[in-house]
Amino acid sequence: MIIRGGENIYPREIEEFLYLHPKVHDVHVVGVPDEKYGEQVLAAIQLKEGVSAAADEFIEFCQGKIARHKIPKYWEFVRGFPMTASGKVQKYRLREMFAEKVKAAC
Repeated sequence: MIIRGGENIYPREIEEFLYLHPKVHDVHVVGVPDEKYGEQVLAAIQLKEGVSAAADEFIEFCQGKIARHKIPKYWEFVRGFPMTASGKVQKYRLREMFAEKVKAAC
């Protein structure tokens, strides 16, 4: 669960919605640290082979369909995800990777 400014946000809910986008192969949502809200929502998206996309396209896709506070502030396009030996995504590693990147961008 991501707690953004006192609101509980469930990553699975956002992931299931983003899977509806025709360019998405895989997606994982994590919370990254934020000074103002405590956490912000970040979506790491693996696109389908041979397509490209921009964050604006996904923001537009979300507007009016999910609550504003659930629309990810950060969008990262990745080729793959850190996995365990049993094939599960290591969300804590995603959070660590992108927390440093977001912090450096601020």
